[in-house]
Amino acid sequence: MERLEEYHSYILGAISLATLLVSYYFLRSDPEAGVPYNVEPPAQAQPGWKGEVLEEPSLKISGSSVIQCYSPATGELLGRVNPSTANSIDRAIAKAKEAQVQWAKTTFSERRRVLKTMLKFILENQEIIARVSCLDSGKTMVDASLGEILVTAEKLKWTIDHGEAALKPEKRPTNFLMMYKTNEVIWQPLGVVAACVSWNYPFHNLISPVIASIFAGNAIIVKGSESTAWSSSFFSSIVTSALSACGHSPNIVQSVNCWPNVAEHLTSHTDIAHITFIGSRPVAHHVCASAAKALTPVCVELGGKDPAIILDDLSNSDFKRVTSILMRGTFQSAGQNCIGLERVIALPMVYDRLIAHLTPLISTLRPGAILHASPATPIDIGASISSANFANLESLIQDAVKEGARLLVGGKQYHNPDFPKGHYFQPTLIVDVTPSMRIAQTELFAPVFLLMRAETVDDAILIANSTSFALGAGVYGSSTRDLEKVVREVNAGMVAVNDFAVTYMVQLPFGGTKGSGYGRFAGKEGLRGVCNQKAITRDRWPGVKTSIPGPMDLPLKGAGAAQRAYGMAQGVVWLGYGDLRGKVRGLKGIMGL
Repeated sequence: MERLEEYHSYILGAISLATLLVSYYFLRSDPEAGVPYNVEPPAQAQPGWKGEVLEEPSLKISGSSVIQCYSPATGELLGRVNPSTANSIDRAIAKAKEAQVQWAKTTFSERRRVLKTMLKFILENQEIIARVSCLDSGKTMVDASLGEILVTAEKLKWTIDHGEAALKPEKRPTNFLMMYKTNEVIWQPLGVVAACVSWNYPFHNLISPVIASIFAGNAIIVKGSESTAWSSSFFSSIVTSALSACGHSPNIVQSVNCWPNVAEHLTSHTDIAHITFIGSRPVAHHVCASAAKALTPVCVELGGKDPAIILDDLSNSDFKRVTSILMRGTFQSAGQNCIGLERVIALPMVYDRLIAHLTPLISTLRPGAILHASPATPIDIGASISSANFANLESLIQDAVKEGARLLVGGKQYHNPDFPKGHYFQPTLIVDVTPSMRIAQTELFAPVFLLMRAETVDDAILIANSTSFALGAGVYGSSTRDLEKVVREVNAGMVAVNDFAVTYMVQLPFGGTKGSGYGRFAGKEGLRGVCNQKAITRDRWPGVKTSIPGPMDLPLKGAGAAQRAYGMAQGVVWLGYGDLRGKVRGLKGIMGL
């Protein structure tokens, strides 16, 4: 018994020692450790808050230039924001430009500390961030957690772990003629960059370009949508407060909100070195034309008509898993998702099975305002940002039905009896859609599950490639040959195999082709995209340097000098790039033989 007690004491002592060692390892002084700080949350985001319900919810007030901010789920007034003017944008850029000079001198370690500080705050304040996002965009708390916080945390963590390596100088190969040189590419800050971002993810879309820009050593002017101007102030203060907590100027991040007629002043400003634009194609035309005045490069992300191709060999065990992904991919944020599933293209053996399985699911989805709903009544889908597109949506659906599509669920604006001033569209299932229908070619940005039939894998790929969009795509099945065929042949900037939108969760480059835009953000490419890519050559050996041979030295000297110079130049080309016989010919040319 005594030996048993001694044994227990020994084990407990060993555990205590191990605990102390582990605690020491994790709690020891870390110069990059996140710094605690506080940002006062808006009163509207506190549980139980109720605001004035506007009779006619609108961003604009007659006779005033202020932005009227309201919750699209309920019509409640959130506040009013004075929009930025051309002069205030000039002042913001001047502040950022001045602060960036010192920020560009910071080390990657100092920048990581800021990002770790932000990450710590975001993890500890997830609920308040999600509530603010829900209030301003109408989404549900689950949508906010997955689409706002999860992806922002991932971008922060990826940049913390891999950002420095992505911007590390790279050695580049040389050639025979230039063997006496070493070659390198480095990435340096551009200065002051800008981001004009969309409303559908008011937290992530605002913070994401900030993370990349400040880690690269830039200052940034970030313009959120006027539709979510209320939350921009709180969300941007999360970054500026982190900078201040770490001893840096908060002026390197400037948040502005303005009406479209003033936005051109920002996008054409000569002190802006790069623009990230997330939004619609019509607005992109204006932004790019404006940026062209100052020759400012633009990274353009314009949404898509993303297809999900369902192969016939989908196993029984995978069917439920895949349909759950399709539901989430279609109805996440009420369909207001640039990489949401806009078309599900199914092969014959799985087509009818999908209809039978999905119809009851979609018909029982419950739209509503998550922050006001009773716990006894779960809310599946949030509100749309506005009702402005509802008439067009109804028209597209009606036209498709006239052309042979079947509307099985929804199809109209939903007048929510609990939130009559909210903006809701019925969760919709429309099947037998064909590529010739307008609804198959138009980005809906709505809670609409659109099902198309394909006869073969080749047919599915043709249907997937039949639109002007090419952002993301997905393919689901078992055959490696068919899966890889789709991966190779589908037009898209990103493809997820047996999954949805996970390329962003591992920070692969995000962006599309064709009408979905150009350029990439996220990952290594996104970081490098907001840098000046500088190419450098250096002497490899002391005393060995480039010099111009006498016969080619200007001014040329003597009769026949031009022919001798050309013969030598021709010899250099043969020596550098010819085969053995060509190199001999090149030596003769260089020697004037």
